[in-house]
Order: sequence, then structure tokens, then C-alpha cells
Amino acid sequence: MAVYDAIQDVTAWLGGLNDWLYTWVMILALVGTGIFLTIRTRALQLRHFVGMAKYLTQSRRGSRGGISSFQAFAMGMSTRIGIGNITGIALAMILGGPGSLFWMWIVAIVGMSTAFAEATLAQIFKFRHQDGSFRGGPASYIMDGLKSRPLAVVFACAMVFCMFVAMPMVQANTIAQVISGAHGIDPWIIGLVIAGLTSLVLFGGVRRVARATEVISPMMALFYVGVAVVIIALNITAVPQFFADVFSSAFGAREAFVGTGSAFVAALLNGTRRGLFSNEAGMGTSPNAAATATVAHPVQQGLIQAFGVFLDTILICTATGFIISTTGALDYSRVTADDAAHVTTDAITGTLGAWMAWPIAIMIFFFGFSSILGAYAYGEANLVFLKKSRPLDLASRAVLIVSSFIGSITALTFVWAVMDTAMFAVTVLNLVAIVALAPWIMALLRDYEKQIREGVDPVFQADKAELPGDIPSDIW
Repeated sequence: MAVYDAIQDVTAWLGGLNDWLYTWVMILALVGTGIFLTIRTRALQLRHFVGMAKYLTQSRRGSRGGISSFQAFAMGMSTRIGIGNITGIALAMILGGPGSLFWMWIVAIVGMSTAFAEATLAQIFKFRHQDGSFRGGPASYIMDGLKSRPLAVVFACAMVFCMFVAMPMVQANTIAQVISGAHGIDPWIIGLVIAGLTSLVLFGGVRRVARATEVISPMMALFYVGVAVVIIALNITAVPQFFADVFSSAFGAREAFVGTGSAFVAALLNGTRRGLFSNEAGMGTSPNAAATATVAHPVQQGLIQAFGVFLDTILICTATGFIISTTGALDYSRVTADDAAHVTTDAITGTLGAWMAWPIAIMIFFFGFSSILGAYAYGEANLVFLKKSRPLDLASRAVLIVSSFIGSITALTFVWAVMDTAMFAVTVLNLVAIVALAPWIMALLRDYEKQIREGVDPVFQADKAELPGDIPSDIW
């Protein structure tokens, strides 16, 4: 009981802190940076939208130690598409009503420019690891672009905590809650399974498991999209009312959705939080994947990563919101935040039948499990920056495994509160770096667009790009 009370107290304290941070700092920083970059780049997310999709189909094969731009895109999407698109959307709608979806859209639209900026910077400031592959991310462009190793170290340490502690807790919690709620299996048993499988992969005992996950997770994502399309088709007449509810609730016109007079604030706060967690634009995670790609010009990977934000939030999150809203699974008079893990599952099984319970549970398991592995990859990239040692590497793996188990048996509101706090630290540091390095982004974009106007396929040449400084590597 004492432990439970302590967790409740910490949850309440973090919740209050996060409410203040996200109200007065995060929303301004996140949306403000997106608007700033949208204006500076003359809305590149609109002007170059066709090019974003084109590069996915014209991705070059990885060479010189790197991987293809599509592979880097897929790596980033493996953590984007998953728990945040299912539980995160349900949680946002429980706490903020359908209007939270509107604010997710706003965050995503302006966030596309932020995702472009951070991925482009990751490319120009990437470095070659001792194994021959490319590495990079915010820690690298903070150190080499801003010339501040102390800030880079702070970011790397915060990202290590976020990826090795907070992220695994969120993913494991959702897996446990969904499977436990649908099939009556105790969360601690599910937690042991997650921790065991994670141990096998991270400690190199079963490489086939990791390879299988890389194949199965994209298949599960396609499966979920297919399910969403079927449910939308079955409820096609409800589409107009769905969008009417979203827009009216976004500004507090439908306060009954959240049962209070602060519907606007609830929709704004929860839409922003869950939108950030879902598409990760500005958070500083996806640049770690973007840096690994081999491309002809840094801007190409920036455009591809921006397209990932569109796919994640505008398409998939909206589909989840439609499923929840139109199937009657979200009864605002009885659901609480802790019910978020199974609201989407209830909506799907209620529409397509109880037989979907296990397929959905399996899908969510692989979403969460692959995201845990992806979290390790991001955290490990920052350990490399911090000059990791063998003991530190082993300790970090052990922490991630333990966090996965703890997350599976802990209240949903607690793990999301921890995640929100961790996200705040890394996001603010990353956004500060992006704004400060805007001259680099604009120089690269001008070079890219100049070559496009000349009718040639853009190829980056550092001596012709009129950059604001020297590149601290010989990669380009």
C-alpha cells in the first residue's frame, strides 16, 4: 500500500508539473518552432510534398557504410507507428475529447517542417562509427553545429533515460494492459515474457527474434491500416459527423465530451502531448535514424522524414480516432485514463467480432516489442556519443529490461506521466538547437532547390553550397 500511495503521489506531482510545462512551455516551443520553420522555408511541407513521396520510391541503395534512405525511414516509422497510434489516441480522446485530434493535426502539419529540419541537420553533421556505419542525431549537431559539448552531453544523457527507462515502460504497459484486459492474463506474467524476449535480443542470444520482428512489425502496421479501412468503410456515413465533432470539440463547443468547462484546454493539452509522442517531430529521436542513411543530398532525407509525420498523424491517428468515435467504445460517462489501453481494441472487436481480440493483441505486442528494441537503438546511439564502455552498455540493457517489466505492472497514468516529463527535456533541447541552426537548414534547402530549378538531380557538394560554417567531417 505504501508503494501504491507513493506512485500515486509521484503521478500527481508529475501530472501537475507536466500540465504547467506543456501549457506554458512545450506548446509554445513545439508549435512555435514549427511555425518559425514553416515561414522560413516557405511552407516546404506543402511545396515539396510530391517530392517527399517520390524519394520513398527512388531510394538509393546504402553504400559507404550507410543504409538506404527508405531503410532509415522505415527504422523511424517502426517507433512512430505503434502504441502512440492506438493507446495514445484513446488517452487523448478520453482526457480531451475528439477535439484533441484537431490539435494533433496542427502539431503534425507544422511539425513536418520540424521533422525536415532535424533530419537534414542529422545528415549534414553525421559521423562514421568505428564499425563503418553512419551515426548522428541531435547530440552531434548540438556539439558540431552549436559548438557546445556540455549541452550535447545533457541531451545525450536525457535521451538515454528517455529511451532506456520511459519509452520501454510505456510500450510494455500497453502490451500488458491490452492482453490482460482482453484475455485475463496477469500483467506480471506478460511483463516477464516481454522482459525475457527483450533480454534474448539485447544480449545477442537469439538474433532470429530480432530479424523476425523487423519483418513482422511492418506487416502488423499494414494489418492495422487494413482493419481501419474496413471499419471506415462499414461506417462511411458517419464520416461527416466525426469531423463535425472534432472541430466543434477542439474549441470547447462540445464540453460534454470531457464533462468540464475547460474542454478547450483539455483538447489542446492532450492533443499536443499525444501528437508529439505519436509523430515524434521535434523530439529528437528520429534524427538518430535519419543520420544512418546514404543519400545524395541531406535535404532528401529531411523530406522523407517529414512525410513520415504526415503518414503517422494525419492518416493513421485520424483513422484510430474515427474507429473510437464511431463504434461507441468511448463512453465518456464511464471510461477513465486507465481504460485507454483497451478502448481501441474494444472498438475493433465490437465492430468486427470477438475473434479479432487475439490478432489485435498480437499486433499490439509486436508494435510495442519492436518499439522497445527501437528505443534501445536510439539510446545506444547516444551512448556511442558519450563514449560508451562495455560495463555501461551492459548496465543500460539491464535497465531497459527492468523498465519493461516495471512498466507492465504499473498504472498507465504513471508511465505516461514519466514519459511526458522525459520527452519535455529532450524536446526543448532539440528545438533550441534547430532554431539556432536554422541558417544551416536554409543554406542546404537553397542549394537543393537551386539544383532542382536547374533540372538536375540534387547532389550535395560542400564547397558549392555556401554553408554558414565548415562541416566537421569528410563524409560530404
